[in-house]
Amino acid sequence: MNIDPTFRSRRSNVLARRGMVATSQPLAAQAGLAILQAGGNAADAAIATAAMLNVVEPISTGIGGDCFALYFDAKTQQVTGLNGSGRAPAAASIDELIALGYANMPTYTGHTVSIPGAVAGWSDLLERHGRMTLADVLPPAIWTAEHGYPVSELIALGWRTQEKKLRRDPDWQSGDIDHGPAQPSGYELLIDGRAPQPGELMRLPTLAETLRGIAADGKDFIYRGEFAHTLSEHVQRYGGWITPADMAAHTSTWDEPLTADYQGVRLYECPPNGQGLAAIVALNLAAGYDLAAMTPADRLHVLIECMRLGFADAQQWVCDPRVHPIPLEKLASKAYADQRRTRIDLQRAAQQVPYGAPLAGSDTVYLSVVDGEGNACSFINSLYMGTGSGLVVPGAGVSLQNRANLFQLDPAHPNALAPNKRPYQTIIPALTLHTTGEFAGALHASFGVMGGYVQPQGHLQMVVNLVGLGMTPQQALDMPRWALAGPADGLGAQEAGGLVLIEEGWDFAMLADLAQRGHRLAPVTGFARASFGGGQIIQRDPKNGVLIGGSDPRKDGCAVGW
Repeated sequence: MNIDPTFRSRRSNVLARRGMVATSQPLAAQAGLAILQAGGNAADAAIATAAMLNVVEPISTGIGGDCFALYFDAKTQQVTGLNGSGRAPAAASIDELIALGYANMPTYTGHTVSIPGAVAGWSDLLERHGRMTLADVLPPAIWTAEHGYPVSELIALGWRTQEKKLRRDPDWQSGDIDHGPAQPSGYELLIDGRAPQPGELMRLPTLAETLRGIAADGKDFIYRGEFAHTLSEHVQRYGGWITPADMAAHTSTWDEPLTADYQGVRLYECPPNGQGLAAIVALNLAAGYDLAAMTPADRLHVLIECMRLGFADAQQWVCDPRVHPIPLEKLASKAYADQRRTRIDLQRAAQQVPYGAPLAGSDTVYLSVVDGEGNACSFINSLYMGTGSGLVVPGAGVSLQNRANLFQLDPAHPNALAPNKRPYQTIIPALTLHTTGEFAGALHASFGVMGGYVQPQGHLQMVVNLVGLGMTPQQALDMPRWALAGPADGLGAQEAGGLVLIEEGWDFAMLADLAQRGHRLAPVTGFARASFGGGQIIQRDPKNGVLIGGSDPRKDGCAVGW
């Protein structure tokens, strides 16, 4: 580990050997660490952490959402990819939505609720890679939901933004056709109809009961019992299509990860329907440049242009590959990158990039776990836009995602809404392995950067920071970020020039240089810097097994080691 004494990092790296967990909330990180200390491995600790995040950060993640994971088995040196995302219901219909007056997918109605895949994903990850059961790893989350916890600062700030949605206030600016009772079940996630304040104790007794049911009955509690019936009735009350048969039909899938090589490491990403393809294309493009030898302005310009092309391809192709074929081998190839790289002008920002810009996104949770044996789990779990649809399963304390909002209503588009089809997904975990020397095949790092369309951009920046520029995990996370803006920022998908969000901390002269090249820069400061996502990184030194952890200062969390 090379420390740069001139770099003013906001935190020190966390160092340990027997295991480490990094995530966006300290209580969740400690829950995962306790499982490691009880004999669990990286998979077991990941699910304990994910379940605790459902309790302490319920505005971003949970049972009603989806998950993805990459798991590195230290003995076999194999990486497996879990797709724990749900599909559209069997009755999903473009024609029905158009008849209701929608030109695009609605945002918060029952139509946007796809089948929640998280609990099946939890169960399937444990079954394939874990040593423990759901009954073993859920008790910390159950106890905390039942007895309460003090709400941390940034989570409390985010919770406040979800009040109107959870209450379904009449003046709530959803833009959707709304239905439902006068007293929505979203009140289960509020205190007397309001969000909890920082430091205020929050209890979630109905969520505790749901978690207790999962611990006792496994994933069937969600997909084949009373919960599935209650969820279906509630979604239908708000115009949606989900039925108990849809819930019972849900399955996770195991997929071959996509890869890209960069300076002695190999990046692994989950394949579509996730947007990891954007990171793979961008990194393949970046591998054709000596970024470390460039001036900061040249380097940042090249990375932005690589990302523009990566997103253009992702927007064109990312969909459910089991429904619509995708030429993944070609898109992820070096030959394709060599061809696409000719579009990059080293002196000018691209004014027109085929196929559009990044999609909008919102809250997510990411966690990384590496155990003492070198197994690693890179895991992400989300409801999409904050509390997702804002619909909460009555008596269960479970927010339901609005992932189906990412479908298109154009029947000819690869990502068009269709029955039993998975939508474009923004949430993506990442892993890197060594590819050269005596440690080829060993774990390099388990990492991720949450936050909608920022995620592949964060992955690109973290790989370049760690590998190309030789930073430690905490340094890589502390560095100011940039992000291509998307429709969430009020831009049309084809807007020429593509606005670039710039976090405070970059050199002014460098930004002036970028502006002269045609980049349209928008500074972001203060709490708004959360829009750049929150990352977690655990790197492993293959020589001695030392774990080096960093946690994003843009979130409430931390890395904890043993």
